[in-house]
Amino acid sequence: MSGERRLRIRPAGEEDLGPIVRLDAEAFPADPYPYFVLRQFLACFPDFVFVVDDGADLVGYVLSTPPNAAHSWILSLGITPGLRGQGLGRQLMTRILSHLRGEGVHAVSLSVEPGNDTAVALYRSLGFLPDPGGPRADYFGPGAHRLLMTLTM
Repeated sequence: MSGERRLRIRPAGEEDLGPIVRLDAEAFPADPYPYFVLRQFLACFPDFVFVVDDGADLVGYVLSTPPNAAHSWILSLGITPGLRGQGLGRQLMTRILSHLRGEGVHAVSLSVEPGNDTAVALYRSLGFLPDPGGPRADYFGPGAHRLLMTLTM
Protein backbone atom coordinates (compact mmCIF):
# COMPACT_ATOMS: atom_id res chain seq x y z
CA MET A 1 0.00 0.00 0.00
CA SER A 2 2.81 2.38 -0.85
CA GLY A 3 1.91 6.04 -1.12
CA GLU A 4 -1.07 5.54 1.17
CA ARG A 5 -1.55 6.46 4.81
CA ARG A 6 -0.06 4.22 7.46
CA LEU A 7 -2.64 1.92 9.05
CA ARG A 8 -2.73 1.58 12.82
CA ILE A 9 -4.73 -0.80 14.98
CA ARG A 10 -5.80 0.84 18.23
CA PRO A 11 -8.48 0.61 20.90
CA ALA A 12 -11.70 2.41 19.95
CA GLY A 13 -12.81 5.53 21.78
CA GLU A 14 -16.04 7.44 22.16
CA GLU A 15 -15.10 9.63 19.18
CA ASP A 16 -15.06 6.54 16.95
CA LEU A 17 -18.78 5.79 17.27
CA GLY A 18 -19.85 7.64 14.09
CA PRO A 19 -17.12 6.09 11.92
CA ILE A 20 -17.85 2.62 13.35
CA VAL A 21 -21.56 3.02 12.53
CA ARG A 22 -20.66 4.08 8.96
CA LEU A 23 -18.13 1.26 8.58
CA ASP A 24 -20.60 -1.33 9.88
CA ALA A 25 -23.19 -0.16 7.31
CA GLU A 26 -20.58 -0.41 4.53
CA ALA A 27 -19.36 -3.83 5.64
CA PHE A 28 -22.84 -5.28 6.25
CA PRO A 29 -25.23 -3.32 4.01
CA ALA A 30 -28.01 -5.92 4.19
CA ASP A 31 -28.14 -5.98 7.99
CA PRO A 32 -25.99 -3.43 9.85
CA TYR A 33 -26.22 -3.03 13.60
CA PRO A 34 -28.56 -0.21 14.63
CA TYR A 35 -26.82 2.91 15.92
CA PHE A 36 -28.05 2.37 19.47
CA VAL A 37 -26.64 -1.18 19.57
CA LEU A 38 -23.17 -0.05 18.51
CA ARG A 39 -23.48 2.82 21.00
CA GLN A 40 -24.23 0.35 23.79
CA PHE A 41 -21.45 -2.06 22.76
CA LEU A 42 -18.91 0.76 22.84
CA ALA A 43 -20.21 1.95 26.22
CA CYS A 44 -20.42 -1.53 27.77
CA PHE A 45 -17.29 -3.10 26.26
CA PRO A 46 -14.85 -0.20 25.74
CA ASP A 47 -11.78 -2.41 26.21
CA PHE A 48 -13.01 -4.94 23.66
CA VAL A 49 -13.39 -2.83 20.52
CA PHE A 50 -10.40 -2.24 18.26
CA VAL A 51 -10.27 -0.24 15.05
CA VAL A 52 -7.99 0.16 12.05
CA ASP A 53 -7.24 3.86 11.66
CA ASP A 54 -5.65 5.19 8.45
CA GLY A 55 -5.03 8.63 9.94
CA ALA A 56 -8.12 10.14 8.34
CA ASP A 57 -10.83 7.54 8.87
CA LEU A 58 -11.54 4.08 10.22
CA VAL A 59 -11.26 1.23 7.75
CA GLY A 60 -11.92 -1.74 10.02
CA TYR A 61 -13.15 -2.77 13.43
CA VAL A 62 -13.55 -5.81 15.65
CA LEU A 63 -15.87 -6.14 18.61
CA SER A 64 -15.77 -8.83 21.27
CA THR A 65 -17.34 -9.46 24.62
CA PRO A 66 -15.44 -9.41 27.89
CA PRO A 67 -14.75 -12.85 29.34
CA ASN A 68 -17.52 -14.73 31.05
CA ALA A 69 -16.23 -17.87 32.77
CA ALA A 70 -13.08 -17.61 30.57
CA HIS A 71 -15.21 -17.56 27.40
CA SER A 72 -15.68 -14.66 24.99
CA TRP A 73 -17.51 -13.98 21.73
CA ILE A 74 -16.44 -12.09 18.64
CA LEU A 75 -19.59 -10.12 17.86
CA SER A 76 -18.43 -8.41 14.68
CA LEU A 77 -15.46 -8.00 12.36
CA GLY A 78 -15.85 -5.43 9.61
CA ILE A 79 -13.45 -4.18 6.95
CA THR A 80 -14.30 -1.46 4.46
CA PRO A 81 -15.07 -3.24 1.16
CA GLY A 82 -12.26 -1.55 -0.80
CA LEU A 83 -9.58 -2.87 1.56
CA ARG A 84 -10.72 -6.47 1.97
CA GLY A 85 -8.25 -9.19 1.08
CA GLN A 86 -5.24 -7.25 2.36
CA GLY A 87 -4.88 -8.95 5.75
CA LEU A 88 -6.63 -6.34 7.90
CA GLY A 89 -9.20 -8.81 9.19
CA ARG A 90 -6.42 -11.20 10.21
CA GLN A 91 -4.52 -8.39 11.95
CA LEU A 92 -7.62 -7.28 13.86
CA MET A 93 -8.44 -10.85 14.87
CA THR A 94 -4.86 -11.47 15.98
CA ARG A 95 -4.96 -8.30 18.07
CA ILE A 96 -8.29 -9.05 19.76
CA LEU A 97 -7.35 -12.70 20.39
CA SER A 98 -4.10 -11.61 22.02
CA HIS A 99 -6.04 -9.13 24.15
CA LEU A 100 -8.54 -11.81 25.15
CA ARG A 101 -5.74 -14.23 26.11
CA GLY A 102 -4.35 -11.51 28.35
CA GLU A 103 -7.77 -11.23 29.98
CA GLY A 104 -7.74 -14.95 30.85
CA VAL A 105 -9.98 -16.18 28.04
CA HIS A 106 -9.66 -19.88 27.19
CA ALA A 107 -12.29 -20.12 24.45
CA VAL A 108 -13.64 -17.70 21.86
CA SER A 109 -16.76 -18.28 19.79
CA LEU A 110 -18.24 -16.48 16.81
CA SER A 111 -20.98 -16.89 14.25
CA VAL A 112 -20.52 -16.46 10.53
CA GLU A 113 -22.82 -16.68 7.52
CA PRO A 114 -22.14 -20.22 6.22
CA GLY A 115 -21.68 -19.05 2.61
CA ASN A 116 -19.04 -16.47 3.52
CA ASP A 117 -16.16 -18.69 2.42
CA THR A 118 -13.54 -15.96 2.85
CA ALA A 119 -14.49 -15.33 6.49
CA VAL A 120 -14.80 -19.05 7.27
CA ALA A 121 -11.33 -19.64 5.79
CA LEU A 122 -9.89 -16.77 7.85
CA TYR A 123 -11.37 -18.13 11.07
CA ARG A 124 -10.22 -21.68 10.28
CA SER A 125 -6.69 -20.41 9.60
CA LEU A 126 -6.71 -18.81 13.07
CA GLY A 127 -7.66 -22.14 14.66
CA PHE A 128 -11.44 -21.78 14.94
CA LEU A 129 -13.34 -25.02 14.41
CA PRO A 130 -16.98 -25.33 13.35
CA ASP A 131 -19.31 -26.56 16.05
CA PRO A 132 -20.55 -30.11 15.50
CA GLY A 133 -23.78 -30.36 13.56
CA GLY A 134 -22.91 -27.76 10.94
CA PRO A 135 -24.74 -24.50 10.30
CA ARG A 136 -27.68 -23.62 12.51
CA ALA A 137 -30.80 -22.84 10.55
CA ASP A 138 -32.55 -19.57 11.41
CA TYR A 139 -30.00 -18.77 14.14
CA PHE A 140 -30.64 -15.01 13.76
CA GLY A 141 -34.23 -15.43 12.57
CA PRO A 142 -35.94 -16.84 9.50
CA GLY A 143 -33.43 -17.42 6.72
CA ALA A 144 -30.50 -16.08 8.77
CA HIS A 145 -28.44 -19.24 9.12
CA ARG A 146 -25.11 -19.15 10.91
CA LEU A 147 -22.13 -21.40 11.36
CA LEU A 148 -20.86 -21.29 14.94
CA MET A 149 -17.09 -21.63 15.35
CA THR A 150 -14.95 -21.87 18.47
CA LEU A 151 -11.26 -21.40 19.18
CA THR A 152 -9.81 -23.09 22.25
CA MET A 153 -6.78 -21.18 23.51
